Amino acid sequence: MMLKPYRLGALLLALLAPPVIFPAPALAAPAPAPAAPAATAGRHTADQIGRFLAGFYGDHGPSAHDREHRVSQVLKDRQQENADADVLLCAQNKPHAIGIGAVTVAQSARVGWATVTTHWAAGDTDTFTAYVRLDSRPIRVDDVICAG
Repeated sequence: MMLKPYRLGALLLALLAPPVIFPAPALAAPAPAPAAPAATAGRHTADQIGRFLAGFYGDHGPSAHDREHRVSQVLKDRQQENADADVLLCAQNKPHAIGIGAVTVAQSARVGWATVTTHWAAGDTDTFTAYVRLDSRPIRVDDVICAG
């Protein structure tokens, strides 16, 4: 089979011609990295809340000074209404020991919390949740929710 000269010329032109470059398909611009919320500045961190709660509760419960200066007015009022129980410990007596669990922080809710475990002389334990507002100045216990 013999190629006709014009076909051979067209083939040579096609082979020798610079490649046709088609524009690359437009790629979506990379999404910007999520910005850290600007509103977190000045708020307490999980580490700060954990250290605060450990110091606040200590081994046997908050001191008189902490009860006066490191507790929200809501809890002070609740304590006055419930004189027979300690609303900060969800108990009527002083525990043998207290442990603070991992702190969770919800920036959008502006609150952090941890489970507090009280240990009693008879070997029993009880738990409750202590809440801290992230923007409280000074840092203080804002609420306590008893487990039972």
